[in-house]
Amino acid sequence: MITSSSNNRVKQVVQWQRSSRERQEAGVFLTEGFKMFEEVPAGSVKEVYLSQDAYSKLCTVTALREKLECTGWEIVSDEILRKMSDTQTPQGILLVAGQPHYTPEQLLDVPCPLLVILENIQDPGNLGTIIRTGEGAGVTGVIMSKQTVDLFNPKTIRATMGSVFRVPFFYAESLAEVMKKLHGKGIHTYAAHLEGKEYYDGYSYLEGTAFLIGNEGNGLSRETAELAERYVKIPMEGRVESLNAAVSASILMYEVYRQRRLMREIPKRTCSL
Repeated sequence: MITSSSNNRVKQVVQWQRSSRERQEAGVFLTEGFKMFEEVPAGSVKEVYLSQDAYSKLCTVTALREKLECTGWEIVSDEILRKMSDTQTPQGILLVAGQPHYTPEQLLDVPCPLLVILENIQDPGNLGTIIRTGEGAGVTGVIMSKQTVDLFNPKTIRATMGSVFRVPFFYAESLAEVMKKLHGKGIHTYAAHLEGKEYYDGYSYLEGTAFLIGNEGNGLSRETAELAERYVKIPMEGRVESLNAAVSASILMYEVYRQRRLMREIPKRTCSL
C-alpha cells in the first residue's frame, strides 16, 4: 500500500492532474470512478489506484475483477488518494489511461457524416457534454480549434461519461483547411449564428452535415463563420438572446438524428401498410 505523498508515482499523478502540457507529453489522461473503469478499454489503462474499500467492492463483481487482473492495480491510503484525486470526494478508484488519437480521415471518410466543429470552447463541462450528447445523436466526429479547452482535462473527461472512448475527435491546426476538405467531400456546413435568417429546422440534413459552434462568450469569429455555407439560428422566446454552447449543439445534433431516423423508418412503415 502506498502511504507516502513523496512516492514518485503519487507525485507524477499530481503533476498530470495539474498540467495539460505534462499530460500531453506523456500521452495520458486521468479519470475516476467505477463507471469510468468499466468504460475504459483494458488495453488503454496504464495505471490503476484503489482504496482498500474500492478494491473489496471490485472483487465482488466478476467482470470488474477480471478486468482488474488484466490492468494491474496499486492500493493507496485514503489520504493519498485524496491528494491524487481531482474531486473533493474521491470514489476510491483513479485511472491513468492512454490518450486516444484519430486522423482527420477517420472522421471525414465515413458515409453521410455528422460532424460538430468547435471554435475556442473554453468550459470543460461544455466540451464534455457535447461529446456525450454527440454520441447519443449519432455524431461521427468532433473537430476542435487549437484554442479549445483540453479534451483531457479531468473535468471534461468526467462530463463525457465514457463517450470520449467512442466519439472520434481531433484538434485542427486550421479550421479554414478543415472547411475546405469538408466542402471538397460535399459535406454541407452550417454556422450556428445570431445573424442567421432561417431556423435550423428549415433545412434537410440527410446528406453529410457539419455544424460550427463558437465560443461561449463571443460565438464564432467572423472569419470562421464566413467559411460556412449557411447561417442557422434557434428560435427564442422571451428576452433570451442565445443558449449555452452545449445546449445549442445538442439541439442541432438531435435535429439531424430526428430527420435521419424518420427516413430509416419510412420503409418499415410502408411495409406495414
